[in-house]
This record gives sequence, C-alpha cells and structure tokens, in this order.
Amino acid sequence: MLRIENLRVTYGEAAALDNVSLWLGDGEIACVIGPNGAGKTTLVNAIARLLPARSGKISLDGEDMTGLTPQQVADRGVAIIPEGRRLFTTMSVEENLELGCYRPAARGHRAKGLADIYAMFPILAERRRQIAGTLSGGQQQMVAIGRALMARPKLLLIDEPSLGLAPVVITQVFETIRRIHARGVSILLIEQNAAKALAVSQRACVLDCGAIVAEGTAQELRGRPEINAAYLGHGV
Repeated sequence: MLRIENLRVTYGEAAALDNVSLWLGDGEIACVIGPNGAGKTTLVNAIARLLPARSGKISLDGEDMTGLTPQQVADRGVAIIPEGRRLFTTMSVEENLELGCYRPAARGHRAKGLADIYAMFPILAERRRQIAGTLSGGQQQMVAIGRALMARPKLLLIDEPSLGLAPVVITQVFETIRRIHARGVSILLIEQNAAKALAVSQRACVLDCGAIVAEGTAQELRGRPEINAAYLGHGV
C-alpha cells in the first residue's frame, strides 16, 4: 500500500524529517506517535504532497508519488483529516461534507456518501443546515471525518484527531476510527495521545526530532519500558 523510503523534508536548511522510512500494508491501521514538534504533521503533508521532499521516495501501490501534485495524490485515493479540522466555518455542515466528493470516482456517489455519513453521525443529519463554525469541537471533528470519507478513500491520513477535544469525545472519535478501519480503509494515524493511538493500531512508529526512533507492532511498543516512560507517561 504505502511505502516511504529515506524521506527528508526541510524548512530552509533545517531538517523537519531526516531519512524517515515506514510502510503501511493494505487494509492496515498504523500510527505515528511522538511529542509536539517531532515532525508528525510534516510527514502527513509530505505524503499528500503539500510539502516537497528534499530527497527520498513515497510510493502508493508501487507507484512513485514523490513528484505528483496534491490533486494527483487525491485522485489516487488518498484523503486527509487535517490537524485542527480546517472546516469552512461559514458554510453549512452539508456544504462542507459535499466538498469531500470532488474526486471523479466519488462524485456519482454523493447521495450515498451523505446517507452513510448521517448514519454514522446522526447529529450531523439533524444539523445539516447549521453553520459549521457554530458546532462543538467534537461535532466539527465529525464533519472533518465525514468530509474525508465522502472522497471514498483507500488511504486515510488522520492528523491529531484528539486535539482540543474533551476525554469523552476523544473516546468516541477513536471508536469511529475503529469503525472506519473495519470497512477496509487503510489508515495512517498521527497522534500525540500515544495510549489511544496504540490501542487502535496494528503497528506503530515513534517519531522524535524528525527521525524514527522505534517501530514495531503496537503491542510490542506498549510492552517496552522506555517507550512507556518517554511517550505513554508510565514509569519504567
């Protein structure tokens, strides 16, 4: 599915990602955890081609995407749920959702896509005409998730879905991620809440200071005392 090899991304001469390599299997959910400033959002934006790579290679289903435009990446079935949601706050819930079905492969499924999203999030059906900026943070995250799913992605990049949300809402968001994965969507989850991310993932990487410092199955990383101490807040 997704393979990243020796990816280097810089801001000026400063390296945000330094020779990062990871892979995601078809139908798999994997997470990238790490502290603020580790380069996690940079990684998402580089995969989506919103940021250029200084060197390295990003492949999807064996195709080199390193030189593609963001639109071409989206056309190949990659969708993002961005950090901070980034809704059009003066537009309605439904208008925001409809923006997700821009791909030619998704346009003919608009009605079904909306029906699926409203079945997943009944509160959005009730508030479909409401201005998105007036929703709660959790409801706005539902819209962001729904908008990405409207694109009918085969690979979903989810960046910090728990950011700014109450604990009970965070639990609901991660349960939604489980449900999306159960549909067969491959997911790369970027998350600072390491415990929540590892609980829903099959494999994991730890990104720190722009480099992968640990990787393995989620269970393996949860069982490593140094990972617990540094990133999960547990004592060794």
